[in-house]
Amino acid sequence: MRDVTPFLTNSDFPPLRRGALQVLQLNLGYLCNLSCVHCHVDAGPKRKESMSAQTIAQALAFARAAAVHTLDLTGGAPEMHPNFQALVEQASEQGLNVIDRCNLTILQHPDYRYLPAFLAEQRVEIVASLPCYLQDNVDKQRGKGVFADSIAALKHLNRLGYGRVDSGLALNLVYNPQGPTLPPAQLGLEQAYKNHLQQEYGIVFNRLFAMTNMPIQRFGSTLLSQGRLPAYLDLLRQNFRRENLSNLMCLNTLSVDWQGYVYDCDFNQMLAMPLGGFDAARRHIAELQVADLPGAPIATAGHCFGCTAGQGSSCGGALA
Repeated sequence: MRDVTPFLTNSDFPPLRRGALQVLQLNLGYLCNLSCVHCHVDAGPKRKESMSAQTIAQALAFARAAAVHTLDLTGGAPEMHPNFQALVEQASEQGLNVIDRCNLTILQHPDYRYLPAFLAEQRVEIVASLPCYLQDNVDKQRGKGVFADSIAALKHLNRLGYGRVDSGLALNLVYNPQGPTLPPAQLGLEQAYKNHLQQEYGIVFNRLFAMTNMPIQRFGSTLLSQGRLPAYLDLLRQNFRRENLSNLMCLNTLSVDWQGYVYDCDFNQMLAMPLGGFDAARRHIAELQVADLPGAPIATAGHCFGCTAGQGSSCGGALA
């Protein structure tokens, strides 16, 4: 995989500073049952990285000390972590809102069929990747059979109450463009998703998050190999909107990698750009002081234009 970092370092992205910490996002490891083209993590079935039980305990202790309200679990497929269930249960006992960033297909795997009922019992919010509501597009981007498994998983979640009004079980879907383009308007696309999935499959969900493909890791490397990376970076920069700066996820979120080191966001984590920037020393969650974060400068580079271009993009979808 080719390194895109040299194309990102010399950036004129505006300076940012942290606000109050609200969300702790844990990357539990890079093991995944899929290998998606747009993946900014370069996750897959052969990856071995996995967060230790000690690091999980340290992260939960930090979450308690920082009084964050949300624990956001990602990967890879976070559900494949051997301590996933115990982590969710402990986080719920701490009163944390838990988000599971799920690829849906893992819920159809024979070894994980128990997961939907477990997630419902723990009142876990599911943020599920479904990059299109058409089978051909999804299978092209994520692999043959992924769409059918995703639809089956969504139906199962609906039967448990996920996505249904007043159930309290949030089911949000994530859209990614097929290539180096900006996502369409989120609200209009959400309605198109809801209409199609309801009419064709009887599926309901709460919200759609339209997310820009970030020019890093697998997706960035693919663009670089195709000679399309400079044009995509220029597209993001040309569509920069200053009004999106006040809603960026890095203002209130801290990202923790599988080893316990901390970053301003998940994308910086994938670029190995710790708090303070590329030249700063890595800091571990066990050593970090909560008081160090508010007002601290946020490490930025050229990929940050991906979060501010057009309607904006974050882990919670469009910003505008």
